Amino acid sequence: PPTHTLLKMQDGAWDVTASEDMLGVRMSYHCWPSSRLEATRCVAPFGALYTPLKRLNPACAPPTAMPYEPVRCSSCKAVLNPYCQVDHRSKLWSCPFCLTRNHFPAHYAENMSETNLPAELIPQYATCEYELPSVPDMGPPCFLFVVDTCIHVEELAELADSLTQALNLLPPEALVGLITFGTNVQVYELGFDGFSKAYVMRGNREYTPGRVGELLGCQSTQAVQQGQQQQGQPPITPGSQVLQRFLLPVSECSFVLETILEDLRKDPWPVPNDKRVARATGCALSVATSLLQLSMPRRGARIMLFTGGPCTSGPGAVVSRLKEEDMRSHADLAKKAEPLHKPACEYYAKLANPAAVTADPKAKKKKATVVEQTQTYHVVDVFACSLDQVGLLEMRELVEATGGLTVLGDSFGQSVFKESLRRIFTRHPEDSPEAGQLAMAFGASLEVMTSREFKISGAIGPVTSLHKHGPTVSDLEVGKGGTTAWSVGGLDPGTTIAIYFDITNPGNTPLPDGKRRYIQFLTKYQHSNGRTRIRATTMCGPWHNPPAVPDGQPSNAGMTHSPVRQSFDQEAAAVLSARLAVFQTESDEVGDVLRWVDRSLIRLCSKFADYTADQPESFRLPPEFALYPQFMFHLRRSQFLQLFNSSPDEAAYYRYVLIRENTTNSLVMIQPTLLSYSFNGPPQAALLDSESVRPDTILLLDTFFHVVVFHGETIGAWRELGYHEQEEHASFRALLEAPQSDAQLIMDARFPVPRYIVCDQHKSEARFLMAKLNPSATHNSEASSGEVINTDDVSLRVFMEHLMKLAVQT
Repeated sequence: PPTHTLLKMQDGAWDVTASEDMLGVRMSYHCWPSSRLEATRCVAPFGALYTPLKRLNPACAPPTAMPYEPVRCSSCKAVLNPYCQVDHRSKLWSCPFCLTRNHFPAHYAENMSETNLPAELIPQYATCEYELPSVPDMGPPCFLFVVDTCIHVEELAELADSLTQALNLLPPEALVGLITFGTNVQVYELGFDGFSKAYVMRGNREYTPGRVGELLGCQSTQAVQQGQQQQGQPPITPGSQVLQRFLLPVSECSFVLETILEDLRKDPWPVPNDKRVARATGCALSVATSLLQLSMPRRGARIMLFTGGPCTSGPGAVVSRLKEEDMRSHADLAKKAEPLHKPACEYYAKLANPAAVTADPKAKKKKATVVEQTQTYHVVDVFACSLDQVGLLEMRELVEATGGLTVLGDSFGQSVFKESLRRIFTRHPEDSPEAGQLAMAFGASLEVMTSREFKISGAIGPVTSLHKHGPTVSDLEVGKGGTTAWSVGGLDPGTTIAIYFDITNPGNTPLPDGKRRYIQFLTKYQHSNGRTRIRATTMCGPWHNPPAVPDGQPSNAGMTHSPVRQSFDQEAAAVLSARLAVFQTESDEVGDVLRWVDRSLIRLCSKFADYTADQPESFRLPPEFALYPQFMFHLRRSQFLQLFNSSPDEAAYYRYVLIRENTTNSLVMIQPTLLSYSFNGPPQAALLDSESVRPDTILLLDTFFHVVVFHGETIGAWRELGYHEQEEHASFRALLEAPQSDAQLIMDARFPVPRYIVCDQHKSEARFLMAKLNPSATHNSEASSGEVINTDDVSLRVFMEHLMKLAVQT
């Protein structure tokens, strides 16, 4: 096999971020210990953060997808890759995963030689993409807008305007449909000219695909069918009728649809003063999923739900219509005092896989096989704009299982919503082979192959298990485990999935020197051009046999020059640990999760730090680990683990965004970035600390969900006096404008678009900055420079002192 590894020891240090540019992967450790016992002592999870559709460095992958089927191992079905040993004389190749020897197909064997290799064997092409000729072209995707008409008239006008703009961003051949809902559900017939025509369905029940076809008048009658077949025409099915009347190409129905959107009216049903509006969100989603299941079961589509309040009637209701009954809170959920929560969660989860629901519920075995075979081609996105909760917590499983997107805003007029909606329809850049195509994929599934010394524990991200068992499945489950393959549903270039591994090699059998471990990620998906593709990414890395440590030695003995320690990627490890913590909050109390975070950090530091036992002042962390404790400090204080000041919907939203974003974005959510602007020089990165707040500086805080420009007291006073408008104070004007243009750059490159806040010191909106800062000066301590923060939270200094004390204890 090629002798190069993508990550080489460079001057005794590892370039731990290079694998992201080359492979779309970040690993917590790049060199692994060869025994299970040593792996558990390393504490931080052994895992990979994989971004399947990431645009890679052009030198690391063929420029275009290869128009043929991949060559697979006859035994384990791994795809041919540069790490396979090739015998050019006998035209055989050895699979690095199961060591089986395979014959090359005839057309390979005839044409290949040591100097003329197929693309998938070229050493630097560790990622190859194949466009499968055996799978028929499914055509362009479909976009089904599901619109809530119970919102205020002004909000409805803003939403209709945004949807009209979205139509202009769609490719002309893409299909589009419209469903509106309030007390009842209306399905619009876009193939009908003249005036707008809609079929109305009662909003208090669930609808199967067959029933939807019946109610829309899309039925195949026997007489017509026979006549069609005699003339040799394809039979008219309910699905084909839906595609002629309700789901049409944008180029054919944009005028009709724009007219309907302009004329949208608020739900006309009267609402008594003591009741909420009747909003049949659950029923509307049932009609939408059934409509797509009927007409395009294996074709990519997005159901885009736009809602301005909670579902109050029919299936999936999350709150009663009586205003005297409040929306569920964290306290209600903790006490299990919310009767509608569990049935609503079950209802929306069921919608994620309608093919499984139609199976006979009594025949358990039959149902299980149906569930295993289904992949999600229909993505559900939720755009919720409301000052109150809308039931996102209950719908989260539906969004997660289909790989959907969520945007949570206050109003449909906000840029948070308007700009985010536009960005969903982003195209591939002009310099790529797919230029002009939508940058989204459907029906994706991810399969992971591993060599024999370790197994797969599970995955955390927008995935559901495909229950594919095999010898590489670990008994130790992490996240969604017990499988080597997951359904991902919708994919975009930023979707990132965390895979966790379990080193199973026993400690008494060291691995031979020079032995490598191999991982292959196989992502099968439907491209937005309708073709099915497979992307295969293969990576390889070294093992390390740890030296035997005599009994009675401290836990960090022998670690000083360990390649395991030197190959640690603290950023990837922090994100893998954060996803684990967030996943645990679904089943455990938040207090227990915080204790697990603390215990893990203490054990990690006592393993990898340099110190003398029982002497906290001797404690030193190597540079590979130096930032990890502060990542954990900020994770403990973050909105992912602290529920104070966030509703159950917001908590579900923040957690969902964290488990699908890449390493860099996830780190910004855990530990926000802070820039300081002053007259003393160019902008500088500032410590996320109350000492950074000074009257004569401007701070720019990026928390991923918010971008805050914070003016110190003096700067704010000068601005109020209008100094920036005077010619002699041009430098002050430039100082005011610099953070605003930088904030715009951050916001231009992000989905969902963050909320933009400009505030002054000591004013109410300054809380967005103050809540994120390390409270080095509080009302209880001696204030030095900077701002005093009124809090009982411990500061990073106190946190580190306790950590050192506990880590060095014997």
